[in-house]
Amino acid sequence: MKYRLADAMKQCMRSSSAEKITVQEIADAAGTTRQTFYRHFLDKYDLMNWYFDKILQESFKQMGEGRTVYEGLVKKFEFIEEENTFFRAAFQSDAQNNLKEHDFQMILRFYTEKMEEASGEALSERLRFLLEMYCQGSIYMTVQWVSGRLHRSPEEMAGELVAAMPGELAEVFRSLHLL
Repeated sequence: MKYRLADAMKQCMRSSSAEKITVQEIADAAGTTRQTFYRHFLDKYDLMNWYFDKILQESFKQMGEGRTVYEGLVKKFEFIEEENTFFRAAFQSDAQNNLKEHDFQMILRFYTEKMEEASGEALSERLRFLLEMYCQGSIYMTVQWVSGRLHRSPEEMAGELVAAMPGELAEVFRSLHLL
């Protein structure tokens, strides 16, 4: 049912912005009721975040299996490119529970856990600052790319985001064999 609702949301996004789409429209497009929608999701943004989680989890899984940040980012960008209509609409929203903030929280948590697990200690304030700045910048550039303001292949986007990583942070990622 969750995937059916996600497909319905994507269908609605072809003709309307995420902020204008109602839960009733999503439920109608999925051939179900609002009640069923709310059994699975808090609101339409929760649905968008759930769908995006599926992409990030696969990307993180790839990186967790010894693959690099670059490879994980390429996979993420390829999926976003395939689902461009959904992501273009979803990334436009600045409403509460929006995809940009959700993406930031998930990426920050993933990298933080990887770094702390490998080092056996909490991130220093300095590394946390650099990581937060990098994650925010990465999301900003992703939104620019999805919206068509940057014309790059998934491989070029991944390469540029890796190259833009602050040197001190990149050294830590290298020591973890993630770069």
